[in-house]
Amino acid sequence: MKSVTVPLIALIAFAGYTVSVMLQAEQSLLDFGISLMSRPDTAQVVIDLYLLATLAGIWMYKDARKRGQSGLSVVPYLLVTAIFVSVGPLLYLVVRGLQERKNSVSAAQEV
Repeated sequence: MKSVTVPLIALIAFAGYTVSVMLQAEQSLLDFGISLMSRPDTAQVVIDLYLLATLAGIWMYKDARKRGQSGLSVVPYLLVTAIFVSVGPLLYLVVRGLQERKNSVSAAQEV
C-alpha cells in the first residue's frame, strides 16, 4: 500500500485543484493554452512541461512493456497526460501500485 499512498494523495489533491480551477476559468482550456504560447516566457514553461510529459510517457511505455503489458495499455494514460500533464503519470502510478498489491496478495494466498 505504501507505493500507492503518495501518488494517490497527489492525484486526488491535484485533480481536485484542477477541477476547481477549470470550473472558475473565464476562458476555455484551448484559449488558455494559446495565450500561454503567445509569449516567449510562458511558452518556455509550457514547452518544458511537455518535454517532461514526453519523458514520463516514454517511461510509462517502457515500464508497462517491462511488466509484460501491451504498449497499448498506456494509451489512456498518454491521452490524459497530453491534456492534464501530471494527472496521467500519477494515475499510472496509482493503478500500477494497486495491480502490484493485488498480485502480491494473490501470490501470498497461493502459498
